This record gives sequence, structure tokens and C-alpha cells, in this order.
Amino acid sequence: MIALLFHASKYGRVMALKIDIYMSETCGSYHQLRENLDRALVDLNVRADISYHTVYYDEAISLNIKGSPSLWINGQDAFEGARSPGIT
Repeated sequence: MIALLFHASKYGRVMALKIDIYMSETCGSYHQLRENLDRALVDLNVRADISYHTVYYDEAISLNIKGSPSLWINGQDAFEGARSPGIT
């Protein structure tokens, strides 16, 4: 998914995306993530509707969230991996 952003921006396409950020209540990465994401979107000329969600352990499992923060683009985990769902 991240490669898609780069590919589209490389060829001058402007894309609109839905980005959901899922975080635990104690996630300390919010401010840095927001700064990095905002900068990347500007650099790549990509528009996005960004939503930030605070989730708790049971909800994270039911949503298949695998870490905090988790970044989902157009309904798919941008960093899909083999980890089990849940956050701490």
C-alpha cells in the first residue's frame, strides 16, 4: 500500500485516500506519527481523509489491529504482518 502512494505520486497522479490510525490510549507516538504522515502526504501530493481512533485491547482484537499505532489505508493494514491481533 505504501508503494502505491509512491508510485502514484511519482507519475504525477493526485490520489484521495481514507486513512485510519488506530492507537491504544497510552500510545506515545501520536504527535510524531501525525507530523510524519502530514509531511509524507504533502511531499507525495496525496490527499487523504484521516481519522484517529483510540482502541482498547478487546476492540483491537475484534478489528484485527496488530499494534499501536496501526495505520490502515482504504480499509487495509498498511503494514500487514504475521503478528497476532491486540495492543498493549
